[in-house]
Amino acid sequence: LLLGLVNGSFYAMLSLGLAVIFGLLGIVNFAHGALYMVGAYVAWIGMDRFGINYWAALVLAPLVVGAMGVVIERTLLKHLYKIDPIYGLLLTFGLALIAEGLFREQFGVSGQSYPVPELLRGATDLGFMILPNYRGWIIFASLIVCLGTWFVIERTRLGAYLRAATENPSLVQAFGINVPMMVMLTYGAGAGLAALAGVLAAPVIQVTPLMGSNLIIIVFAVVVIAGMGSILGSVLTGLALGLIEGLTKVFYPEASNIVVFVIMALVLMIKPAGLFGKEP
Repeated sequence: LLLGLVNGSFYAMLSLGLAVIFGLLGIVNFAHGALYMVGAYVAWIGMDRFGINYWAALVLAPLVVGAMGVVIERTLLKHLYKIDPIYGLLLTFGLALIAEGLFREQFGVSGQSYPVPELLRGATDLGFMILPNYRGWIIFASLIVCLGTWFVIERTRLGAYLRAATENPSLVQAFGINVPMMVMLTYGAGAGLAALAGVLAAPVIQVTPLMGSNLIIIVFAVVVIAGMGSILGSVLTGLALGLIEGLTKVFYPEASNIVVFVIMALVLMIKPAGLFGKEP
């Protein structure tokens, strides 16, 4: 259950960023796994070269990768909004391959270790299990971030502006709202969420150029099961599938690598729009 919750927390955070970008921009962002990897490397390089600690990296990495996302949106993606979404997918897939290749050339594929911050080392005895403190922090932090993002988009005026801008950008712009700026910042925020997940993951897995590509396929399956663009649905589905995958590793390990995709196939046969998606 603990392993499932930790994995589910990463699935939830990454699928949340994907859902935000697709729901508000209509872009299938295949570069999301690469942004997650870059976030982890920003934390590791900051520690190794500049002595930046974990807590500062939690702020710095999303800002750096978010700024990268802003540049990508302004220079490349803004030209693709009015054409077939497949072009956005192909462009972001190409960007992911470029980023992965650059980091493999620079750092190799063996991976780098990132230490658990001293404040979160050790474990807590809960009576029925021993909970490693850092893994408990991952679950807590991801829930706070996911629920906070959902609240901003669904329950605030800014979120209302964002949702209105996706439905009718011309009308929203007529009210004096800078829609291109909102779109740019939305993509930057989605990239920042991926980077934050990368920093959280760095102390529990090896930081490698392949860490994003190994995870992004599962995260796309989570988003499809939830329904493309469903923000709360992506969070709930990510956590649920993490738990299901964790339990499968205990009771039937051979199926743990495919259980998410089996569930995706069943959901699409029964409800093609996804569990929380709206029928076209």
